[in-house]
Amino acid sequence: MDYLKQLNWRYATKRMNKKTVPQNKIDNILEAIRLSPSSMGLQPYTVVVIEDEAVRAKMLPAIYNQPQIVEGSHVLVFAVWDGITPEQVQTFIKQIAMEREIPEKSLDGFKNMILGFISQKEKDDLINWNAKQAYIALGTGMVAAALEEVDATPMEGFDPQALDQLLKLKEKGLKSVAILALGYRDSDEDKLAQLKKVRRPKEEFFLKIDSVN
Repeated sequence: MDYLKQLNWRYATKRMNKKTVPQNKIDNILEAIRLSPSSMGLQPYTVVVIEDEAVRAKMLPAIYNQPQIVEGSHVLVFAVWDGITPEQVQTFIKQIAMEREIPEKSLDGFKNMILGFISQKEKDDLINWNAKQAYIALGTGMVAAALEEVDATPMEGFDPQALDQLLKLKEKGLKSVAILALGYRDSDEDKLAQLKKVRRPKEEFFLKIDSVN
């Protein structure tokens, strides 16, 4: 697979054709998201997977009636933890100890570092930090979708409070920050599908620094 070719192929699809994405492709995209890098490995977010057409239709008003929500196959909502608690850190530490088959006590230094980090931040700062981790996963999901030749549309333009209420995310300690619609492009309706990708030239985009004083 030529990944540069696939990254040139992908674009933020505006109209989709309602064709269902095969489950194996969805599973691969989700697994790539799960394997995405996260600071300290904490992954302070949850990915809500929505395939049901009726649920997606109810989401439309909160997402300002963007058609990809119902014309696509699946919608992924990236929802961050509403802060980070010591209990969540302890759960993370227990998982590491179990999966690596090491004493939990051996992770005390790492645990204390995380606890020190979260203790120094206000809740809003933690939520913003969580969102940065979720955006790394969002990017991974878009690349994975391109490699699977599945179209994807990242979205920030939505009413998070309305969406959280609809999906009952607040009760789960979550806040929506981004959306990724997955499906297949409708080339007849989406005129952007035929246009050349435009990016800044590499001579302007990359800055090489050879030395500093």
